Amino acid sequence: MKFRLVARVLSLISLVISLCFTLPMIWSWFDDSGDVWAFGASLACGITISTALYGLSYLGRLPLGEDDAAYEELGIREALAVVGLSWVIATAVGALPFLFAGALRSYTDAFFEAMSGFTTTGSTVIEDLSPVSRAVLFWRSMTHWLGGMGIIVLSLAVLPFLGVGGMELYKAEVPGPTPEKLTPRVQQTALFLWEVYVLLTGLETIFLMLGGMDLFDALTHAFGTVATGGFSNRNESIAYYRSPYIEWVITFFMFASGVNFSLHFLFLTGGWRRAWRDEEFLLYTKLFLGVSVLIGVVLWLKGTGAEQAVRAAAFQVASFMTTTGFVSENYTLWPHFTQFLILLLAFAGGCAGSTGGGLKVVRVLVLGRCIEREILSTLHPRAVTQTRVNGKVVSPKALNAVLAFFTLYVMLFVASTLVVIAMGENKLNAATAVSGVVASLSNLGPGLGDLGVPETYAWLPPAVKWVFCFCMLAGRLELYSVILLLFPSTWRR
Repeated sequence: MKFRLVARVLSLISLVISLCFTLPMIWSWFDDSGDVWAFGASLACGITISTALYGLSYLGRLPLGEDDAAYEELGIREALAVVGLSWVIATAVGALPFLFAGALRSYTDAFFEAMSGFTTTGSTVIEDLSPVSRAVLFWRSMTHWLGGMGIIVLSLAVLPFLGVGGMELYKAEVPGPTPEKLTPRVQQTALFLWEVYVLLTGLETIFLMLGGMDLFDALTHAFGTVATGGFSNRNESIAYYRSPYIEWVITFFMFASGVNFSLHFLFLTGGWRRAWRDEEFLLYTKLFLGVSVLIGVVLWLKGTGAEQAVRAAAFQVASFMTTTGFVSENYTLWPHFTQFLILLLAFAGGCAGSTGGGLKVVRVLVLGRCIEREILSTLHPRAVTQTRVNGKVVSPKALNAVLAFFTLYVMLFVASTLVVIAMGENKLNAATAVSGVVASLSNLGPGLGDLGVPETYAWLPPAVKWVFCFCMLAGRLELYSVILLLFPSTWRR
């Protein structure tokens, strides 16, 4: 492990987050909310941490005896360490404004809120948003936006200035089993992804303002939508606006943000025919439309108007499936069948290469094809069957990776649920614990039961909040980037 190189990159992450405090600081100055000092103190602390890490990267020139030229190459161990630890560093620094501004009283709660933001989970421990200043709410939504495409991808554009390569970081950071290098240079890829990200954010902001939102509300909700995060500056979330137009706009952008960003690249460069034939995108679309229609019919049969039933179903299906977590109405009052159905969608998640969480639709597709192949092999023992996706044969190595990931996902889900129940101090029943772990591991945010609308995570014991923080981080970084940090072999020189 090249500790000096890891420390140098982590210092950049801390610096990037710290400099981002200037935007809510300016907002606070215009609003005269009195939180300028809170962000100023956070900025000072963040720069101090960044300076300390950068100085540590030259302390003793660790590890000793390595050639400097070879040392600058970023290997898989360093990539895993940087990706995993960068989210911890970003969260530790990003939590400071919540604490200094008085929005939250304990560092545990501040860390939970920041982790929920950066991992685009959307769980909150703030019970009432009305007394919280707009500057703090703006920072809260910014954590979504920064975490959505990944702090590492943001930093790839400036990594050349540090003298290190970035492709290993890109592989470890971008969500999904098969990240595509869209352009010959990873820095160009990072910049292109951010251009698409900014474009979607800008378009949604404009459309929301056309629907009656002011600039602040439009920006914060666009941050939460494109990042599939779900933080709202209203206690009632999107239900506050009671606007069918706003709900349809956010539904569209939630759906678009759950699509593989490689397909956005194809759409914008004329490869729309290939994008429309992508099997993961087709399954994602079919699941969205099919479940929306099914739940819409159930709500209609229960007495809801046709348009409202379709709109409410489409909104909540998009919100859960992309693991965004926005709420247009109290879905906990729906039939239990529909509640469980949308929770299963959150377990599946969005497309690979999107900002959504969960297992990812492509893994669900591959698992389905594996089951189909085994059934055919049983019926026709002599037949030669292969698993294909988009016309290409999925290699045995890739199949094993998907099966191993699914197994690890289920094992972590079960283990976390048991730990949460044990630490719940008799406050959590099994259903609430399961809902909370699914919501955290899939980066969904709101759950069911005592963690559903309009409840928050504030009432949970501190130990449970830390477990959920771990689940949020593991879910956001595709499990392996976090699990491997627990192995001593990862840290050996």
